[in-house]
Amino acid sequence: MIPETKQMQLEIGGKIVTVETGKYANSTNGSVTVRCGDTMLFVHAVVSKEPRVGIDFFPLLIDYEERMSSIGRIPGGYNRSEGKASDKAILVSRLIDRPIRPLFPKGYRNDIQIVAQLFSYDQQNQPDTLAMLGASCALMLSGAPFEGPIGAVRVAKVDGELIANPTHQQAAKSALDIVVAGTHDSVIMVEAGCKFVTEDDIMEAVEFAQEEIRKQCATQIEFAKMCGVEREEFVNPYDTTEITKIIEETAHDMIVDAYHNFDRTYRQEKLEEAKKLVKEKIDALPEDHPIRTMIEETGVDFVAEEFKAAEKHVMRAMILDEGVRADGRKPTEVRPIWCEVGVLPRAHGSAVFTRGQTQVLSVATLAGPGMKQELDGVDPETEKTYMHKYIFPGFSVGEVKPLRGPGRREVGHGHLAERANIPALPSQEEFGYTIRVTSDVLESNGSTSMASTCGSSMALMNAGVPVKCMIGGVAMGMIKEEGYEPVVLTDIQGIEDFLGDMDFKVTGNDTGITALQMDMKAKGIPNETLRKALFQAKEGRLHILGEMRKAITEPAKSLSPYAPQICTMTIPVEDIGTVIGPGGKQIRAIIDASGAEIDIQDSGVVTITSNDQEGADIAKKMIKDLTFKAQEGMILKGKVVRIIPIGAFVELAPGKDGMVHISQVCQERIDTIEPHLNVGDEVIVKVIKIDDKGRVNLTIKGVTEEEKAQLN
Repeated sequence: MIPETKQMQLEIGGKIVTVETGKYANSTNGSVTVRCGDTMLFVHAVVSKEPRVGIDFFPLLIDYEERMSSIGRIPGGYNRSEGKASDKAILVSRLIDRPIRPLFPKGYRNDIQIVAQLFSYDQQNQPDTLAMLGASCALMLSGAPFEGPIGAVRVAKVDGELIANPTHQQAAKSALDIVVAGTHDSVIMVEAGCKFVTEDDIMEAVEFAQEEIRKQCATQIEFAKMCGVEREEFVNPYDTTEITKIIEETAHDMIVDAYHNFDRTYRQEKLEEAKKLVKEKIDALPEDHPIRTMIEETGVDFVAEEFKAAEKHVMRAMILDEGVRADGRKPTEVRPIWCEVGVLPRAHGSAVFTRGQTQVLSVATLAGPGMKQELDGVDPETEKTYMHKYIFPGFSVGEVKPLRGPGRREVGHGHLAERANIPALPSQEEFGYTIRVTSDVLESNGSTSMASTCGSSMALMNAGVPVKCMIGGVAMGMIKEEGYEPVVLTDIQGIEDFLGDMDFKVTGNDTGITALQMDMKAKGIPNETLRKALFQAKEGRLHILGEMRKAITEPAKSLSPYAPQICTMTIPVEDIGTVIGPGGKQIRAIIDASGAEIDIQDSGVVTITSNDQEGADIAKKMIKDLTFKAQEGMILKGKVVRIIPIGAFVELAPGKDGMVHISQVCQERIDTIEPHLNVGDEVIVKVIKIDDKGRVNLTIKGVTEEEKAQLN
């Protein structure tokens, strides 16, 4: 018997999106299928019955999974199975997480997992915003104390018109690709890649998205009512009032002193001293005291949690009441910056960007097109010729930490810096190299992704990549308290990110935005504050670009001597097989002889990448010889390889020759060839005829002195 299902439908961007529940995965707390066109996802939410013991954070886990079967393909690789999550899947998981996490109440520690599975993909209707909508629906049906719902929409602008949830094809035509998520009354998350758009363009897109988001939220509320779901009312079972009081009595003045001394080391040491005093006071309480009992039973460090809250109050009060930040800056002030380029002698391009106590080393490496990254994913994009990798070791924050592969945060930061610089890159036709930039964080105190963006731009210029312009980036924050106007902070440091209400990163050049990413810790941001943050970010970005230009102003005129040389040539499409040879035998021979890397496109464009000019010349000559075709009127230099009574055969290219008839050797009549030509002689010949069988007839006597000089 097929179970009863419930369904909601809504229109997004002129397309019907259907959300259904009740048929599949009924052991979950909330499960939905989401469909638009032939793109279909299953999204499930599971909520643990009890809070997890011994943690001081909200354990939310988001997993977005792509199935290659969704586009009718078997995965590559030895095992022919989906391996670890692709970078794209990780980025979508983060996209789902960011607007949902702030909408759970303080103190809620039940494990929640959301799994979004892409099972059918038409490669037109993009699945990420559908997965975000599905996650919100599943949470609404789970009964968890989720203070949503949220809506999510992608916006593009095609032919001057804003489009909600564009297809891949429409998004590719747009200078603006922005994803906005939020509740019915405010924006919580923004993620965008742009081609030098203005702040007004961003605000127009955000306001357009909000109309769609409101519709999604209203429909979800009705859907939850239809399904008879009541949201759990969460009341924090742990009363920390007494801990707060002890901190206030013991450490308040020390915290104020720590934050009013603008030396970071002093602040950290003073706070540690204050925290130690508070813990000593707690430890001195009787063993049966409610505070000690609560800490022992839960395993949660409530002292550290409430101490952070006290720090947060002091830091925010300084900004709101005194207009002074934790390092003494004004709200719009950028930390001191210094930069240098060409730091590494053997790297193709390198740069160090230092801002305050954040420092990043970016290194650019150039390679031939054969080194492009092949993407084994479900999206239409199948390759990348520009890659950025972000590396965040423990020593950058003074911690002992094993060096592992990139986590989700590292993938997200690397993608943002990559996206920021792409609009400034030359096309593959202009600059045929594959480019990889690595950004190693050497020291971190906030906004390393923006330091990576700046460092990458300078490293590309130092490498001689003909970028259109320099790209800079700045991270903005916000302090928002009832009774005060929100204060927007330029160039936030770590403590302001951790204890503030917003992390808003904006990248671009002097005139336009190339990427942005906004996350909220508060439950949304008013549009007027968002607009203020955008224009304040522009001021900060212009200042940072000015500081970067003290180190480098334009791309290097020439590539590093250690960078590979690239040259291109075009061969007839019908000769591609000849150059490759049976089983690749011929092209391997060219590579072995020249040491060059050869890449042949279906159009017949051949790219030769070599570490020296000699190798490139060898490869080019071998390919020219293989694809040589004689044409009437050609003047060529060849070698006599065979003599017969009526003439001589001259090799024009390996395996390709023509015949000089005895009458075409000398101006005067001759009876024999050999007194005039011998095997091994080099001669200059002219093609006078190619017969219907492809035989090439040559002349020596018909070559004029001017034609000989032209050849030489």
